[in-house]
Amino acid sequence: MKILLLEDEPKVISLIMRGLEGEGFEFAVAMDGYTAVKMAGLNYYDLIILDVMVPGLSGLEVCKSIREADPDTPILILSALSSTQDIVAGFDNLADDYMVKPFNLAELRARMQSLVRRSGRGAAQQNRATMADLSVNFDTMEVTRSNKVIALTVREFKLLEYLIRNKRKVLPRLDILENVWGADFDMGTNVVDVYINYLRKKIDKDFSPRLIHTVVGVGYVMRDQ
Repeated sequence: MKILLLEDEPKVISLIMRGLEGEGFEFAVAMDGYTAVKMAGLNYYDLIILDVMVPGLSGLEVCKSIREADPDTPILILSALSSTQDIVAGFDNLADDYMVKPFNLAELRARMQSLVRRSGRGAAQQNRATMADLSVNFDTMEVTRSNKVIALTVREFKLLEYLIRNKRKVLPRLDILENVWGADFDMGTNVVDVYINYLRKKIDKDFSPRLIHTVVGVGYVMRDQ
C-alpha cells in the first residue's frame, strides 16, 4: 500500500517507517502542508496520514484541500491535539479517522488497514502500480504519465511491468532478459539496452524526474530519486 505521510517530526517519521514499512506499506513523506497538497495531486495513494501542526498549510487545511479534489482516498489525522473540539474539527474537515499522539503502532496499523479495506483501494491497487506521476494498470495495459496516455508495444509493457514491480531494485541485464524475453533467448544480444532506450523515449524523455537509471556494469534500476 502506498501511503502519503504529512509529518514534520523526524523521530515520528522514523518510528512509523521503521515500524510499518516492512509490512507492505510504502511511505512518501511531506514535511509541510504545501508539499503534501502537491504530492497528493500528482500521485496515487491508498491512504493519507496528516499531522495537524505542520509548517505551511495546517493538516486540517491540507485535508480539506485534498478532499475537494479527491473524495475517495481515506485520510487519517494523527495529532497531539486531543480535545473533543480538535477531534470534531478533524471530522468537520472531512477526515475519515482521527488518532491522538502518542500512539501505539499496532493500533495505527489496524486503523490504516481498516480504512484501506473499507475504501476498497487496496484490492484495486494490486493490479496497478505508480511511481512519481507514472501510473501502470496491469489489467488493461494502460500507462499514463502526468495524466498523458502513453502507447507501448506488448514487449515494452512487459519490460516496464518488470521494472516497476521491482522498483528501487538494481536489476542485472541477464535477469531482465530472462524474465521479459525468456531463458531461451540469445543471451549475447543487446536487446535489453535497445528496449530500455525505447521505453526511456516514451516515459522519461519529456517528463521529470527521470525514472529509469543505468547502473554501470550491472543493469538498470527504476527509481524516482
